[in-house]
Amino acid sequence: MWLAPEEVLVANALWVTERANPFFVLQRRRGHGQGGGLTGLLVGTLDVVLDSSARVAPYRILHQTQDSQIYWTVASGSSRREITKHWEWLENNLLQTLSIFDNEEDITTFVKGKIHGIIAEENKNLQPQGDEDPGKFKEAELKMRKQFGMPEGEKLVNYYSCSYWKGHMPRQGWLYLTVNHLCFYSFLLGKEVSLVVQWVDVTRLEKNATLLFPESIRVDTREQELFFSMFLNIGETFKLMEQLANLAMRQLLDSEGFLEDKALPTPPRPHRNISALKRDLDARAKNESYRAAFRLPGDERLDGHTSCTLWIPLSKLHVPGQMFLSSNYICFSSKEEDTCRLIIPLREVTIVEKADSCSVLPSPLSISTKSKMTFLFANLKDRDFLVQRISDFLQKMPSKHPGGSGSGRKASIEDQAPEASPAPQEELGQPASPTSRPHGVPTASQGLLKLFPGNMPMEDLGAKGAKEKMKEEWWHIHFFEYGRGVCMYRTAKTRALVLKGIPESLRGELWLLFSGAWNEMVTHPGYYAELVEKSTGKYSLATEEIERDLHRSMPEHPAFQNELGIAALRRVLTAYAFRNPTIGYCQAMNIVTSVLLLYGSEEEAFWLLVALCERMLPDYYNNRVVGALVDQGIFEELTREFLPQLSEKMQALGVIASISLSWFLTLFLSVMPFESAVVIVDCFFYEGIKVVLQVALAILDANMEQLLGCSDEGEAMTVLGRYLDNVVNKQSISPPIPHLHALLTSGDDPPAEVDIFDLLKVSYEKFSSLRAYDIEQMRFKQRLKVIQSLEDTAKRSVVRAIPGDIGFSIEELEDLYVVFKAKHLTSQYWGSGRPGAARRDPSLPYLEQYRIDASQFQELFARLAPWACGTHTPMLAGRMFRLLDRNKDSLITFKEFVTGMSGMYHGDLTDKLKVLYKLHLPPALSSEDAESALEATHYFTEDSSSEASPLASDLDLFLPWEAQEALQQGEREGAGNENIQEKREEKGNSPPDCRHYLQMWAKEKEVQKETIKDLPKMNQEQFIELCKTLYNMFSEDPKEQDLYHAIATVASLLLRIGEVGKRFLGQPGRKPRDTARGDDEPPVPDPPQEPTRELQPAATDDPQAKAGGDTQLGNVPQESQVVGEEGGGEGQCSPSQRLSDDETKDDMSMSSYSVVSTGSLQCEDLAEDTVLVGGEARSGSTVDTDWSISFEQILASILTESVLVNFFEEKVDIGLKIKEQRKVERQFSTSSDYEQSGVSG
Repeated sequence: MWLAPEEVLVANALWVTERANPFFVLQRRRGHGQGGGLTGLLVGTLDVVLDSSARVAPYRILHQTQDSQIYWTVASGSSRREITKHWEWLENNLLQTLSIFDNEEDITTFVKGKIHGIIAEENKNLQPQGDEDPGKFKEAELKMRKQFGMPEGEKLVNYYSCSYWKGHMPRQGWLYLTVNHLCFYSFLLGKEVSLVVQWVDVTRLEKNATLLFPESIRVDTREQELFFSMFLNIGETFKLMEQLANLAMRQLLDSEGFLEDKALPTPPRPHRNISALKRDLDARAKNESYRAAFRLPGDERLDGHTSCTLWIPLSKLHVPGQMFLSSNYICFSSKEEDTCRLIIPLREVTIVEKADSCSVLPSPLSISTKSKMTFLFANLKDRDFLVQRISDFLQKMPSKHPGGSGSGRKASIEDQAPEASPAPQEELGQPASPTSRPHGVPTASQGLLKLFPGNMPMEDLGAKGAKEKMKEEWWHIHFFEYGRGVCMYRTAKTRALVLKGIPESLRGELWLLFSGAWNEMVTHPGYYAELVEKSTGKYSLATEEIERDLHRSMPEHPAFQNELGIAALRRVLTAYAFRNPTIGYCQAMNIVTSVLLLYGSEEEAFWLLVALCERMLPDYYNNRVVGALVDQGIFEELTREFLPQLSEKMQALGVIASISLSWFLTLFLSVMPFESAVVIVDCFFYEGIKVVLQVALAILDANMEQLLGCSDEGEAMTVLGRYLDNVVNKQSISPPIPHLHALLTSGDDPPAEVDIFDLLKVSYEKFSSLRAYDIEQMRFKQRLKVIQSLEDTAKRSVVRAIPGDIGFSIEELEDLYVVFKAKHLTSQYWGSGRPGAARRDPSLPYLEQYRIDASQFQELFARLAPWACGTHTPMLAGRMFRLLDRNKDSLITFKEFVTGMSGMYHGDLTDKLKVLYKLHLPPALSSEDAESALEATHYFTEDSSSEASPLASDLDLFLPWEAQEALQQGEREGAGNENIQEKREEKGNSPPDCRHYLQMWAKEKEVQKETIKDLPKMNQEQFIELCKTLYNMFSEDPKEQDLYHAIATVASLLLRIGEVGKRFLGQPGRKPRDTARGDDEPPVPDPPQEPTRELQPAATDDPQAKAGGDTQLGNVPQESQVVGEEGGGEGQCSPSQRLSDDETKDDMSMSSYSVVSTGSLQCEDLAEDTVLVGGEARSGSTVDTDWSISFEQILASILTESVLVNFFEEKVDIGLKIKEQRKVERQFSTSSDYEQSGVSG
């Protein structure tokens, strides 16, 4: 590639000059290519250790003038071809021009300007580059692709110099971090180390410091442990590795979400500088942190942040912190975690003005909102720019200019928040519909507790009522001092009030504010009502599960003993399942949602559920409850840290896995009295998962002595259940609700009651050291373990689901699954347009989740199939794919894949020949085959329509009977694909049922094994294709000549058998002997009467020769005619036989190829020979459909040749092929003249 000219003072150090002219020098790096010796070893080591351009390019071109000692680099190349191309361009375009100049300085100036112009021309279509010089990074990316064989689609994010510890010896080298891989390369004194690890294979990634590995990064996979150290900036490196591993885990967890959020590698331009791609990752991490800290919607993007101070009126303090600005929000967070947080939606901003600066208040900025609040920021570094950005965002706000109902509704909601909490008395008895909702959709317009109060008036509650009134008064004072609504100052006092308990009347409002659900609700007016309307009457698996669980959701509460409450719960859950089909519905969502409905309207409960499932409890409610398992791992880790003496006991009893899921998934609502658990939910909405973990630790700590004395899991569960049932809320004004776990408290000695506020106080006192940042770090580490564990479980489940008669061992099936899955994932890495990537559905059974398309199957087939067919392999792979693709969606599952592989690897000679036989019958032998589309289409539509149905229906080696019947019917009606697609769609609309799969598998087991008599006969064209396949199959075998002779003998015999069989058909209008002799008869084409070798010149003149094909029409009738004329029934003097005899005399002669040509076995010649005749056959409609051969005849003929029998009965070890495939899984190098340098790297 061309390089911006740079000075080189010592041109010949470590370089060898290969070409030179008066103005340019082409040099090769010492040690690269041939020879090298000790110098080459040293140079190679220096190239790897030092950060120089030489470590990338082994060739370079320098510019020089005769009297100057200074050289200028103008180009570099990774291969001789590349550098030679540049050299020739310079000689052809510049040498003559440069000879005109008299001044050497002018020559150098001209060359430099020309090179800069070339580089600018090459980069004119690329995006503008950043401040950093992309040259080094571009070279490093080229080096990475060349060294590790990565394709253009693999993007390098960054690279670092470090040491890899191999044993106890560090190997200094370079660590390349790409979007999908971790790569390391080192070359020290002749010893080369090259590592490639996929991020999806990483099971552990952590930064640690030990005596042996000082300040190192540990990367574990299932097979190895890797240690890297001696980084210049280990923190930056580890953070980047975390982000990339997180991306990979999300890809495994949610393929659809990964594809939607694949902003990182989407730019198609191949070379981006180091700042651009890494900046994407840094921005992604900052966005996620920003949204999590302030509970903002998932599409919010951080624009920037700056340090400043915020004036808090009540405290009379300027609190230092950070201001964050995004397209819809201005947020502030103090340096001290609990001092102050602030969220100002731009939709609420009315005035932004710059106040006068003074020594006490430098660079102040005042922001006023619709709720009559004013916020004063100061100490802003670039106030003018910040004001301009805020102004730009305000102009883009949709509610600023139009005076429609949208902005008015938002303003009224915000301004009237204090008055909105009490419900109007006239609406208490019946549901109402806000104006934003369509008519006819009944909804609960307020919390169900207000519709079903069930408690006495506040005056009659005595001390409890007084306490509740006091709480309400405290909150109203707080609202007066710190504001109410979204723009409220959130301080340490706010948290203290939450810990004291939120009053019933304010609970719904504050949950909406603290969770961020309020922001999404007011920015999406009418969204919930639209979802309800769309989802009404829709049937799915989620709706079936929802209906089943509706009456299990707090059945003891009066609100859900009524159809109003049940209907509201149904609508909210169904609307969310319709919004997020990836999650749909998960058990425990009903319990949480029922509590949300008690304190808010349906719309509010819906948005609270959105905040819960998509932000506050990520991945909790998917089909594998990954988020809950991750937090369970964190809980186990915290137990080891805070309660070490109890940790071992709990692990031995297996209790944590049993308790944590129910505790975390329902936020203690299912295991604790409702009035107590709802206090934990108050704290959860304010502080997040930290509170749940703290309370769980406090519960274990309180029961430590009893748990240590437990002998089994049941006893430990009873201890914890009795404790939780007696956690009470003595301040609750609601009547006590019977708890489902009350049976556990039966006994003579019930445990003492525990006040929920005391439990919360203890949890904060003992375990308050937990920080949100630490929890996120632990989540990352546990997510790696959990997802990889789930992947292992999925692999075992898939392997167990494979029928036992497949023939592969468990280990071989697991290895095949790994290879198959890796091939599927590559479609997401480098080919997101492929259907395999777009159609993965995590809700499907494990067996059907990973699927590959035809091109991916072709790659695997070429590597794993026991039959090497050379250039014929892609064609054979395409036929096998069509045979396995039973539902015609152009994708095959793992089960179908191993079924196809097993057919080639296992069974006796007959079984393997049956597979090969079927590969040359429809649907495997498709009319859409590239080489024979015209001939095959003509044949199938006019001559073989009657055979299509039985051919399709007899493929039970790979097809279950249901698919066979569907395919048979589709062929018969002429619309097979459409019918099958309709059946699949109908099946998709009905709820998937495990019983369906059980019945299907049972039917598959009941299918009787196909006999050879069930196979349809093969016509002439199909037989010739079979012979071509056999010819190519033998081309790389050590006994190639013997096999050629054997197959020629068998082919000649079978052709004569088919010819004899044709005579017994006795169809009028066909005279084989006469047509062989009479070239001028109307129904017969006029091919030459000689063997195939004489056909070749004639074929070259045919304009249709390029379409020579998979099913050759032409020389099939000719071959049978020749045999019929010359050989009669005996066939002793046929050309085929004579040539076979010649071959036996001289194995090294070319006669074997002539035999193959006569039998239509040589691909290149045959394709040329037969298209001419085939083209004439199309026009004359004289395709010989009478000739046919049966499988029994082919089998009997092959059994006469021992060398063929031995070939098919030879055992092939698929394990070796799998290992080879895994070695080359990522080797997609496109460089045709790749020079592997064992010295310089």
